Amino acid sequence: MSGAALSRDPRLLASVRDVGTRPGIDFDYTDDAATAALLERHRRTVAAAEHGPLMWLGALLLVAAVVWPFAGSAMPAFDGRPELAYGPAGPLLVTAVACLTYVRRRWKRELLHPRLTGYRHVLGLARAHGVPVTHVPHWLVGRPLSGDRETVPVPVYGEVATLPTESASAQPVERVTPPVAVPDTPPVPAAVPAKPAAVAAYEAMADEGGWHDETGCLLLFAAMGGAAWAYSEENPAGYLAATLATALALTTWLAGARQGRERQRLREAALEYVRTLTAAQSTGTPVPELSAPLRGLLEEETAKDRG
Repeated sequence: MSGAALSRDPRLLASVRDVGTRPGIDFDYTDDAATAALLERHRRTVAAAEHGPLMWLGALLLVAAVVWPFAGSAMPAFDGRPELAYGPAGPLLVTAVACLTYVRRRWKRELLHPRLTGYRHVLGLARAHGVPVTHVPHWLVGRPLSGDRETVPVPVYGEVATLPTESASAQPVERVTPPVAVPDTPPVPAAVPAKPAAVAAYEAMADEGGWHDETGCLLLFAAMGGAAWAYSEENPAGYLAATLATALALTTWLAGARQGRERQRLREAALEYVRTLTAAQSTGTPVPELSAPLRGLLEEETAKDRG
């Protein structure tokens, strides 16, 4: 959300500045460079809290707690000694839960940092004043990449009526020329193109596919099993089934490859569209909110650029 977009409506600008002066915040969210640096710094802090060494230690201890009773009971050295075969699983489980709980609390504490909380309020205020929020990073609201549940969602404010335009509020006393009709809705800025058909197609097929490789492998294994059965039983029907399964496997792989090429072509068009919207929003131009597939694409490209 650029400072130009926040400054377009004086009421929104006043609300944003009020958020920035709250105790513990003291920050100007209309300063684009400072806001970008703030978000990047806290993104790294949140990522470090969520994926730090303590999280990996807790995960390893949890796996060890689950595996220990099975491994311990199978070890001859622990025969007749249940305190060694099963006893360590309890302390391992308690330690793992303690580590993961601490990681969770630290991660949420970082998300609730006053300046990040203030920025989420700024986004909520922008939406209430009719300024589209194109993209909310998943880490900022604690949303997993594969889900929609948000740990700290953007606050929802009541919608604020838009300010009347100067042309609509002015009432001239006398007109010499016929009045010029004013359109009900402002025209779409030239910097924001209409969504291309290729982008809509990418959004429709973003969650499709992904099963061709697995299905092809299963069919190939079935073909091998049919061939082995035909050889052992000397039954020609098994060879026919193996041939059909192999043909189906090849057809499935070819269909998957064709769909993958088409998705890649549409992905390039969608990525170009997202870049255009991002560039337009950086100049203060109102842009439509991104759909879930386009948000995922933007986050993927952003992570790649950082890497």
